[in-house]
Amino acid sequence: MMEILQNYIPIFLMMAVALGVGLFMGKANELFGPRRPNEEKLSTYESGMEPVRTAHERFSVKYYLVAMLFIVFDIEVVFLYPWAVSYKKLGLFGFVTMFAFVAVLLIGLYFIWKKGVLEWD
Repeated sequence: MMEILQNYIPIFLMMAVALGVGLFMGKANELFGPRRPNEEKLSTYESGMEPVRTAHERFSVKYYLVAMLFIVFDIEVVFLYPWAVSYKKLGLFGFVTMFAFVAVLLIGLYFIWKKGVLEWD
């Protein structure tokens, strides 16, 4: 058990160093950086254009639906890649399970397509 944990010591050490460097740089910026706020620096910047509306306006529900769909299909790719790498080892069982997984996702895609979620007004 101890030899397994010893394999992870470099990873934990690297994470601790990265966290320490990040915290140090953030605090050093706060301590030593100049603070000269003015109206121009505190204004909202949108690609060089003046802001038209407030930042607190509501977004359409379709925006959030498309965002969730992106996450779902992004996760699908996360599952498909390891399956493709070990396809020969998994055999017919791996093929059938992945076929069922993709089939469920395609049924869901068909459903949301028919509901009109992917159509923007």
